[in-house]
Amino acid sequence: MRQLLLALLVGILAQHTAHAQPEPIKFGQVDKQDLTAAPFAKDSAAAVVLCDYGRSRMEGKGAGLQVVFERITRIKILKKAGFNYATVEIPLYHRDGNQEKLSALRGFTYNLVNGTAEKTKLETTGTFVEKRTSTNNIQKFTLPNVREGSVIEYAYTLRSDFLFNFQDWTFQQDIPVRWSEYRVSIPTFYKYKIIYQGNPAFDVNLARIGTVGLSLDDKVPSGGGLSAGASSGTLTVTATTEEHQWVRKNVPPFRPEPYMTTARDYVDRLDFELTGEQWSENDYHDLTGTWPKINALLLADEDFGGRLNRSGPLKDQVVGLAARYPAVTDRAAAVRQLVMAAVRYDGTDRYAATEPLRKAYDAHRGSAADVNLLLIAALHDAGVEAEPVLLSTRDHGRISKEFPMLDRFNYVVALVPLADGKDLLVDATEPLLPCGVLPERCLNQSGRLVPAKGTEGRWVDLVPTQRQVRFQQVALTLDAQGGLSGKVHEEHGGYAGAHARAELASLGEKKLLAGLQQRHDAWTVPKLTPSQAETVDKPFLLDYEFSQPAASTAAAGTFYLSPLSDFGPGQNPFRHPDRTYAVDFGMTQEETLLVTLTLPAGYELASVPKPAVVELPGQGGRFVYNVSAAAPGVVQLTSRLNLRKPVYAAQEYASLRELYSQLMAHQAEKLVIQKKPGG
Repeated sequence: MRQLLLALLVGILAQHTAHAQPEPIKFGQVDKQDLTAAPFAKDSAAAVVLCDYGRSRMEGKGAGLQVVFERITRIKILKKAGFNYATVEIPLYHRDGNQEKLSALRGFTYNLVNGTAEKTKLETTGTFVEKRTSTNNIQKFTLPNVREGSVIEYAYTLRSDFLFNFQDWTFQQDIPVRWSEYRVSIPTFYKYKIIYQGNPAFDVNLARIGTVGLSLDDKVPSGGGLSAGASSGTLTVTATTEEHQWVRKNVPPFRPEPYMTTARDYVDRLDFELTGEQWSENDYHDLTGTWPKINALLLADEDFGGRLNRSGPLKDQVVGLAARYPAVTDRAAAVRQLVMAAVRYDGTDRYAATEPLRKAYDAHRGSAADVNLLLIAALHDAGVEAEPVLLSTRDHGRISKEFPMLDRFNYVVALVPLADGKDLLVDATEPLLPCGVLPERCLNQSGRLVPAKGTEGRWVDLVPTQRQVRFQQVALTLDAQGGLSGKVHEEHGGYAGAHARAELASLGEKKLLAGLQQRHDAWTVPKLTPSQAETVDKPFLLDYEFSQPAASTAAAGTFYLSPLSDFGPGQNPFRHPDRTYAVDFGMTQEETLLVTLTLPAGYELASVPKPAVVELPGQGGRFVYNVSAAAPGVVQLTSRLNLRKPVYAAQEYASLRELYSQLMAHQAEKLVIQKKPGG
């Protein structure tokens, strides 16, 4: 009868009978002190959130309920780099003709002019709606007259019929937050699980039982904490509610780090997962999604299953491939090549194709869903068994295996089962990768198989067998004046090969050469010689020669060289002493650097540095360093890094950082080259 009826589950909550606290902010009432610089003298950030206050409740709408979310946000702009916080984006969910609606949008910019607070109003003409995805629009606006020292504030109300899409709340941002508060009031006949991510130390965490009056146009079963009285065709319902108030004060900014997925996976936040509704003691309805339900929904959806249930536009081109490529892996690769030649990925990530595949085929470009659903259809036409796998890209966020939720996914690839029981995962959006290797943006640990028969499906491991491999072999010759000449051979395999090919395709040889010389300004490099750039299933090769004149400060008879330092990473990517979340490389890594240094006649290595081996706990990785006199007048240096895990937990960060510190220290170690005694 009612699509609306949902609920709130909170685990074990302490009940506080204290009355709700006063609201922390009043729109339009700005403290004049906040318009001055004095309170922010110690802030180095570009802006500071003074207060972010939100409240969600439910009210009657027709025969059901809707969520009403109200928000007031006030921000102090400290530097020009903070001007972007004056541009606000509000996501509006829509589906099946229904959409969330924004109302009561208002905003001001406050500036202190000659000691007087001057405010500029946000005009509604400065707002617009942008279509972002098939289910999300974005309401955008920019506060006017923003300067260094401005205070901006905005407020709005959002009404949503999608009770499963109860408003989440993020306490932590990329700038400091002085006060962040969220309050919710949910009728007890709706059950939600509240999930907290991040630092659990709330400054205020109150829960109590309240009541709410709801006016509905339809009848609701009695019980479940309800009392009702009907008049004039409406039903007035008094329901008990779960009331919550959460406050975080002085929240530090989230610090982005190398090798992470989206910040959403790590910031302090609250999420709400709908689990059921209960209108009487014995009338509980489980509203959690299940994978069979989701699979059936997808397969019945014209934008997903409908695209796969008919032959694709490439049928005439692929039907003869079975005779030419009897091996499934070869045939899948051939089909993939045809798809990549027909349709180019436009950078949009979706799991469903909102238009017929023929449209993307005719336009020669389309979203990830257009490309990869076309791929699956073409594989079927070529006689290759293939099924879709849903995943969430790294910039979209991780998936909860505990709660089946379709909106957590934003991408689809093909899975081809092989005779040996292994899975071949195929994506046709990246021509610079070989068949069976997913783009790096897809390496987000797990995906979900959607079987054609509508069964439950299974989780699919997205960790690639391909590694990121870099190999450098360098032959250096030192002359008696301290000048250097060298020949360099580089091999970039796996994902490193894709990166190198993309850089070459983007820059071209001339700019690639210019970039190399810019990084090594003392070098003279006549030319670069790339090879195997088009053969994506083999390492990308790069060869070049260089010369470097002697430094003017070189002491006669003694030279100090760090031969590895010009070819290593340059700096430790892990600069901070601590990290609260995982280091996610996406794939395993191997970097090998071999340098052979030929000394001028009559010179020798004064002393041989000690070798080093650094092991990560649990055989998680290893760094090896070695220097040896390979022959008279020849020095051999070896640096080898092997990271055997795609993801390292936060608890492993200190060891990983120390390993890189050791690598940097040894690669910077100076060799002392001196004249032989009597030379």
